[in-house]
Amino acid sequence: MTQEREKICIIGSGNWGSAIATVLGRNAARLPFCNDEVAMWVFEEQVSLPPHNTAANLSDVINTRHENLKYLPGITLPSNVRAIPDLKDACKNATLLIFVLPHQFLPKLLPIIRANVHPSQCRGVSLIKGLDFDSKTKLPVLISKSIEDTIGGGFKCGVLMGANIADDVAKQSMCESTLACEFGTDQLNEMTRQLFDRPLFCVRRIQDVSGAEAFGALKSIVALGAGFADGLGLSGNTKAALLRVGLLEMAKFCSCFFEGVEQGTFMESCGVADLVTTCYGGRNRKCAEAFARLQAVESEACDVLWSDIEKKMLNGQKLQGTLAAKEVFFALDSRSLLNSFPLFRAIYEIAFHGRAVASITEGIRTGTELPDSKP
Repeated sequence: MTQEREKICIIGSGNWGSAIATVLGRNAARLPFCNDEVAMWVFEEQVSLPPHNTAANLSDVINTRHENLKYLPGITLPSNVRAIPDLKDACKNATLLIFVLPHQFLPKLLPIIRANVHPSQCRGVSLIKGLDFDSKTKLPVLISKSIEDTIGGGFKCGVLMGANIADDVAKQSMCESTLACEFGTDQLNEMTRQLFDRPLFCVRRIQDVSGAEAFGALKSIVALGAGFADGLGLSGNTKAALLRVGLLEMAKFCSCFFEGVEQGTFMESCGVADLVTTCYGGRNRKCAEAFARLQAVESEACDVLWSDIEKKMLNGQKLQGTLAAKEVFFALDSRSLLNSFPLFRAIYEIAFHGRAVASITEGIRTGTELPDSKP
């Protein structure tokens, strides 16, 4: 079967979705196997236009001003990126879906997507950093796997993960990223890589989807711990120790819950580089630092405090680390493994059980080692 010209649809238009649109839009315009236009599904909302605070639809603003004033202000989007508020229209006959939105919104969207994409030639790449949790098995589930299962029909979903702060990518600061996928042919895998690769956005492809995706979710938990350390004013030495222990617990968690994770994935951009970047920048670290300075004294107040911080500091964006911390804690608790993950446990209990922020050092000091086998 002849592969049709690539038709890209970005599902999501927040900070990271708009940033990756700058990459995909430029590449779509120059690559001969791709349609020029890149569709970007936008959850419609009202924004205020300066100088008189005139109300306007976000999609209209993106299409006329080529700027996402709410989530990525100051960055010009390529003119071939078209914001579409109707999901059916956005993904109609799409051959490549880019998922970049909070994963809790996926269940309502995927049936609509499934009914409208190209019937035989569609695949996906997830940029979502999080995990699902199966309430029946009490096991974590990769979001790419949930997408594949829901869309069905042999649909394949890879992931793009890496040391990629959205604003820096949009400003074309040099960085690396990791594309993990296996779409059946070398040609299709390479075409997918080329759609993301830029002179200043260097993309390397690997096959380890499980490892790349799991690292992308778990590093957000460690970033909460880094934010707690920053809020306490702890030293760089302490933070380095936290990153080391966090990296080991990430590896240990992957070994316990996911098949086929490769140790070499740790040295990719999606591994140690993403961990370092997130623990020194990014929204999870920033919000956790604020939490440490305002910590609720009762566990019942923790969720309220996180919600307040999110609203005040993220301008409509969502935290991934807090959700991931809950999902990982429940998975570990269901297998009686909490004592084997002292840092993950400490981060969760500080975030949601009112445990003292200063106890983050206990999670670091206990340390951990890579397991020889699964429990």
